[in-house]
Amino acid sequence: MLEVKPRSPGEATGHGHGSGRAHDHKAGASPVPPDGVAIAEAARRTGVSAHTLRYYERAGLVVSPVDRTSGGRRRYRAPDLKWIIICTKLRATGMPIRGLRRYAELVAAGPGNEAERLELLEAHRAVVRARLAEIQENLEILDHKIDVYRGSLAAGEADRLWAPAR
Repeated sequence: MLEVKPRSPGEATGHGHGSGRAHDHKAGASPVPPDGVAIAEAARRTGVSAHTLRYYERAGLVVSPVDRTSGGRRRYRAPDLKWIIICTKLRATGMPIRGLRRYAELVAAGPGNEAERLELLEAHRAVVRARLAEIQENLEILDHKIDVYRGSLAAGEADRLWAPAR
C-alpha cells in the first residue's frame, strides 16, 4: 500500500511509487505541477468534494500540513493527493474515521511503528472480509430468488409464486 511520509524541509515524498506523481483519479489528467494544485483541482483529481478535503484536514486525517499560498489558499502536491486517495479507499471499505485518524497519526510519526500500522490494517481487513462474506451469503439468496422467478415465468407458472393473502 502506498504511504506518504510527512514532509521534511517543506517536501513530502511518496513511498511505494517511484515517480512521485499522484495517480490521477480521472483518466488522462496531467501530472501535478511542482507547486501543487488548487482545492477545486485536487477535488477533481481525487474524486472527493472540496468540503471533504477541508474536513480531512480538520479531522486530522492528513499526514502533513497542506501547503498554502501567500494568500492562504490551499495547494495540494502529488503526495497530498496520493494520501487523500488512500483515505477515500479506506473509508470506502468502511474504516471508521477514528481508525483512519490513527493510521494517519502512525504514518505521520514516521518509521518505527510499521508493526502497529500492519496490525491496524489487518484488523480492518478482517472486518471487511466478514462483511464481504455476509454480502456473499445475501447475494446467494438473491440469486436463488431470481432463479425461482425466471423458472416460474419460463414454465408459465408465475401465478403459483407465493404472495400474501389480501
